[in-house]
Amino acid sequence: MTTISNRLQAVTATLRATETANGRISGSVSLVAVSKSHPPEALREACSAGQRAFGENYLQEALEKISALRDLSPEWHFIAPVQSNKTRLIAENFAWVHGVDRLKIAQRLSDARPENLPPLNICIEVNVSGEASKGGVAPHEIKALADAIAPLPRLKLRGLMAIPAPTKEVALQHQQFRMLREQLAALNAAGHALDTLSMGMSEDFTIAIAEGATIVRIGTAIFGARVTRGL
Repeated sequence: MTTISNRLQAVTATLRATETANGRISGSVSLVAVSKSHPPEALREACSAGQRAFGENYLQEALEKISALRDLSPEWHFIAPVQSNKTRLIAENFAWVHGVDRLKIAQRLSDARPENLPPLNICIEVNVSGEASKGGVAPHEIKALADAIAPLPRLKLRGLMAIPAPTKEVALQHQQFRMLREQLAALNAAGHALDTLSMGMSEDFTIAIAEGATIVRIGTAIFGARVTRGL
């Protein structure tokens, strides 16, 4: 029977092979296991197999897992759009937030981050495919938001994040990820010192790595099909 440990091992092997194939330093790409809708027991199995970073989308569900797995001290990444009324709990419980696209949210996260914790790592979400239904800033808005977020206390602006529109067109996948890489390079040329491209999921993470991803966010390939959440 295929287990979470087996799938995690297979994903990690593919990740490392893709690094090598693209001239990347081994270990330069980090894996966030997207564990939304999966029970704490599944995450505990992944932890036992060596996984440390987990990505969650639903705050209440995440808080329950954080409590259940406190003995393992994993690294928690919040990867959904952040609502204003949830900034305090996110700032208190997570190490990373992927998907900030408003200065107001960044300011609230900064204000709420406890002094006894390291600065909260932040990625700006970019809407690389121009979908009206999707969050993220337009490419021409990135620099102004980065300039405003970077000085905020208790935050550390690390880079950019994107969830491109699903497509089977390999050339388009490359194009969307390349756009994010070029935007990060432009920010660094303008004086920022950013090191993170959070991009690539189960279906396209090898292409994301080829285009410079430093964090890939993989759920289905590790945990299997998403469990339906009850209302």
